Amino acid sequence: MKLKLNAQTIAALDLPDGRNEEIFWAIDLPGFGLRLRRRTDAEGTVHTARTWICQWKRNRITRKMTLGNMPPVGVEAARKAAEKTLARVKLGDDPAAERDEDKNRKALRGLVDSYLAAKEPRLRLRTFVELRRYLVGEYFQALHNRPIDSIRRADVAACIVTIEHKSGSPTAKAARGALSNFFGWAMQMGLAESNPTIGTIKPANSKPRERTLSDDELARVWRACDDGTEHSKIVRLLILTGARRQEIGGLLWSEIDLERGTLTISKARSKNHREHVLPLMPEMRSIVETCPRMVSRDHVFGARAADGFTNWTLPKPELDERSGVSDWTLHDLRRTAATGLANLGVQPHVVEALLNHQSGSKRGVAGVYNRSPYEREVRAALAAWHDHLRALVEGGERRVLNFQPQAAS
Repeated sequence: MKLKLNAQTIAALDLPDGRNEEIFWAIDLPGFGLRLRRRTDAEGTVHTARTWICQWKRNRITRKMTLGNMPPVGVEAARKAAEKTLARVKLGDDPAAERDEDKNRKALRGLVDSYLAAKEPRLRLRTFVELRRYLVGEYFQALHNRPIDSIRRADVAACIVTIEHKSGSPTAKAARGALSNFFGWAMQMGLAESNPTIGTIKPANSKPRERTLSDDELARVWRACDDGTEHSKIVRLLILTGARRQEIGGLLWSEIDLERGTLTISKARSKNHREHVLPLMPEMRSIVETCPRMVSRDHVFGARAADGFTNWTLPKPELDERSGVSDWTLHDLRRTAATGLANLGVQPHVVEALLNHQSGSKRGVAGVYNRSPYEREVRAALAAWHDHLRALVEGGERRVLNFQPQAAS
């Protein structure tokens, strides 16, 4: 509908019966109009929203921009804004595209990329991958296209509640921390005036896990890993070494020395940034030698991922079903190995050395002066542990052997 838009005519405008939206165009300025929409607020009250719009065609495509709501924007101010916008269109500009670009630059998702680019050189690969997963993945997807200054505490709180419900408190807590750190950076860079995560719900601290697998459970898991898949090989290496999941999943061929008989977790991949050298025991060697080696790839596991094996989610339920063991995680194998070594009489400082822990006898001043890697003790401990595992799986008696490194064939 076209008419002369002024204070008098606007005051009399209303939506026709049965219509939820109508645009009234100015008869004296083509492309300038007032859009009326029927809206229902949170309390159920129906009202009519009035928005000034500007419309034009570019390459046979209709483009539209909003110029503000009425009130507070009056008809004269809206008309001047429309005249200015339409004049730019005649000169060949595209105000709508520029608006979208500016909106994208200020949106959370675009600024997250800048934040990650600034953080990547200063973070370990695994830490960076986790940070990117929290900020770029599905956790805060509802906020990705929002300008960061439009994100409120309630928006963040709603996301955190959803994350906690779907993924648990530890994940929600980590995701909240990642978003809070991002907003702290944005404030330092002058991109945000406040941090909307402050004051939001804090997911409860998860109770530290205490689960260790019994001897019977450990044997059943080992036997269930006889299908020759990468996941099963990794699980067996985790049982044999007590290493962290990512340390084995991201294992490199360049970290394995078959001639010297060592497996080395480099500083770049270890959690405490300390190189960790383990003796490559016979059972470990036999598993590694079944892994195909690609000329163009240094990773032992994972065919395409940049940091090795990443398919942790899908195989685990199948392994639980085959083994009949449930309610355990791959990290529980590390705790099981530590507990089993202690039960075999291995001294605590040797267990710490085997697990690459910087605590207890190697913490503080003691760690500065005591640089011994306890190589012989670690080898003897692994020999005892592997013999114990053999007895569990085969049902025989333990016979402790002090394995020596095998020469490469």
